[in-house]
Amino acid sequence: MNKEHDQLRYLSIGPADEDWGIVVTTVGYQFVSPQGKYPLSRHPDTYEFKPQNGRILNEYQLVYITKGSGRFSSQSCRAEQKIAAGTMILLFPGEWHSYYPDSETGWNEYWVGFHGIHIDRRIEKQFFTAGEPLHHIGLSATIIGLYEDILKFASEEKAGYQQMISSIVLHILGAVYYKKKNTSFTNTYMVDKINEARVLMKKQAENPASPEEIASGLGLGYSWFRRMFKEYTGVSPAQYQLQQKLLRAKELLTTTSMNISEIAWRLKFENASQFSTFFKKKEGVTPSEFRERAH
Repeated sequence: MNKEHDQLRYLSIGPADEDWGIVVTTVGYQFVSPQGKYPLSRHPDTYEFKPQNGRILNEYQLVYITKGSGRFSSQSCRAEQKIAAGTMILLFPGEWHSYYPDSETGWNEYWVGFHGIHIDRRIEKQFFTAGEPLHHIGLSATIIGLYEDILKFASEEKAGYQQMISSIVLHILGAVYYKKKNTSFTNTYMVDKINEARVLMKKQAENPASPEEIASGLGLGYSWFRRMFKEYTGVSPAQYQLQQKLLRAKELLTTTSMNISEIAWRLKFENASQFSTFFKKKEGVTPSEFRERAH
């Protein structure tokens, strides 16, 4: 059984920190024993929290439950939901919420608060939504270590520490998104087939079969293959093939002495002009300019 223990810090923020695009406002943890009071510490008025009343924050928070169990509800999730160890809660600014540990288990909780245009952009693009605030990512010593790193840098307050710890927050967000995406694909047959297709596309970058031919060769219907491929990778099979062609073009430009026309022919473009147009649209520079910069 853990003894009750907590640590929390509220952090100062300067103009240069805001210009970075994301800042950390608070970080801490609390280990609540069974039958223990919750929360352990009194917070400033803007953070004051009583589970029976809930609260509304002016920032985002990532709350990671690493031991015990509890309950959660919010403005977008009114029905109370069970929280188990290994759950990451993403709290949204302006969104009422409440959460607390079960009295018979208590829990261990890490949190970090933050705001800025970098996270606003991710929410705008719906990488995360208030309607799905709970992420069951499992127990991760690496993520716990990231919280502890934030606490360490915050306690030292060396120059540039805000830039360091806010970047760690983005690392945690990326890890949550990665785990969320991969646990959502439970159809191993589908994942195996898509990975087979990607291996073929990489091998055939210079002379690709059509997406329809690849689907047929894998024993799949094309419409299903295309839909599942895009859902898993974020791009269509045809777009993925173009990405492989671009990567192969870069490789040929940097590792061979082939001229632009030879590379265009090898990658099955009609002529050097078509290849150059394709390359510049994707990279912002011509193949010749890319080669010069690489060397």
